[in-house]
Amino acid sequence: MSKPTVAIVGRPNVGKSTLFNRLAGYRKAIVDDYPGVTRDRNYALIHWRDREFLLIDTGGFEPAVKEGVAALVRDQVQVAIEEADLILFMVNIRDGLNPLDADIGRTLRKVADKPIFLVLNQADSLQQEMGLAEFLELGIANHFLISAEQGRGLGELLDAIYGALPSPIGEELGEKTCTVAIVGRPNVGKSSLLNRLLGEKRAIVSDEPGTTRDAVDTPFRYHARNYLLIDTAGIRRSSKVFSSYERYSLIRAVKALERAEIALILLDATSRISVQDSKIAALADEKGCSSLLLINKSDLMPPGTHAEKEFALEIREKLQYLDYAPVLFISALTGKNVERILPEVESLAREREKVVPTPLLNRILQDALETHQNPTFRGQRIKIYYGTQSGVTPPTFILFTNNPEGITASYRRYLSRKVREAFDFVGTPIRLIFRKR
Repeated sequence: MSKPTVAIVGRPNVGKSTLFNRLAGYRKAIVDDYPGVTRDRNYALIHWRDREFLLIDTGGFEPAVKEGVAALVRDQVQVAIEEADLILFMVNIRDGLNPLDADIGRTLRKVADKPIFLVLNQADSLQQEMGLAEFLELGIANHFLISAEQGRGLGELLDAIYGALPSPIGEELGEKTCTVAIVGRPNVGKSSLLNRLLGEKRAIVSDEPGTTRDAVDTPFRYHARNYLLIDTAGIRRSSKVFSSYERYSLIRAVKALERAEIALILLDATSRISVQDSKIAALADEKGCSSLLLINKSDLMPPGTHAEKEFALEIREKLQYLDYAPVLFISALTGKNVERILPEVESLAREREKVVPTPLLNRILQDALETHQNPTFRGQRIKIYYGTQSGVTPPTFILFTNNPEGITASYRRYLSRKVREAFDFVGTPIRLIFRKR
C-alpha cells in the first residue's frame, strides 16, 4: 500500500468511530452508544497539510477473548495493527484506567517497530485532565488529550501524526481510482468474496446474517488500475431493520452504490430470486453502476449445466432491466470462478469509458429511426435530428428532438437497445437525454 497507514485501536465504546469521523470530515463509520457497533476495519483517506494517509477504524479490541464474534473482531484489530505505520491507542479519560485498557496496552507494547500514541478522549475539562496520571502507567510516552465529539486537540494530534509517519512510497498522485461495491442480501457471501478476492481475511465472515455492518473500503491495485473495493452491509427490507446501527448500515449500503462505478451483485444459488434481489439490482441500474451478477454458492447446485441454465433464465426473467449485465456462477467458499471476477471488472471499467464517434452514432440513430419511427405525440410526428455523446461512466448521450415530451418509455428502450447492439457497452447502463433543438 503506497500511503502510510494509521490505525485507531481501543476497547469497545471509547469513541474510536467518533474520532474516525472527525478526522475523515464526514460521518463514514456508524456511531452508537451500544458497545461493539464497529466490527470490521474501515478505511478513510485523510488529507493534512501536504500529505495523505489512510486511517483505519477498528472494532472494540479484547485481546484475551477466545470465541464468538468478539474473537473475530480481535483478529481484525490485530491485522489492522500489523498493517499500520502508526497506532492511535484510544482510551476514555472519564472512565479511568480500565483493566481492558491495561490488557491492550500490554499487547501494544509488544509492537516495537512502530510509534504508538495514547489518545485520551473526553478530556473536556481541567478536572478530567487531572486523571491523566494513572494512564501513564501504560508506559506510552506520547499522549494527547482530546475531545473527539467537540473536536478539541485534533489539530495537535494530526500535526504529531504528520511528523511521525514515513514518507509515502510509489504514490501516483492524481491517478484515477475505480470504485467497486459488493452488494446483496444479508448472508449471501459478500465478505467471503472480499476475502477470497484480496487473498486475506479482510472482513469478518460468520454464518450470522448481518455480520458486516459498515461499508468497508479496501484500496488495491489490479494490473494498471487502482480500485477501491467496498464490502457493504447486507441490504434488507425496512421492516427487517430493527436497531439504529442496522438502519445506518442500510443507508451506507445504498450510498455505496451512489459512489460506486461498478456493482458486484451477489445472488444466492441455493434460493430463488427475491423481491429484495430485484430492488438491489434496480438500485444499481438507477445509480448508473456497471453491474456483474455473481451467483454465489454455486458449488451447492446440482451437478451439470442444467441447473445453471434454469437459474440464468430466472435472472433474465426477474431482472429484465439488467439484461446487459454478465452472469458468472462462483463459489466464494471453494474459489470456483473467482479468478474470473477481476478480469470482468476490468472489462466493465473499460466499457464505461468507451467513447463513440458522433458521425457513427448518428448513422446508427438514422438506421433505428428508419426501421421504427416514434409514434406521433399530440398529432405531431416526433423527429430526432442528431445525437452526441456527452459523457462517460456511465456512457451518456444527448439526442436533440423537436419534442422531448413525446419520447415514450418504450421508444427510449428501443433506441438504447440499438445503441447497445452497435457498440456493446457490456455490463454498463446507457443514459439517453432528450433535448429540444
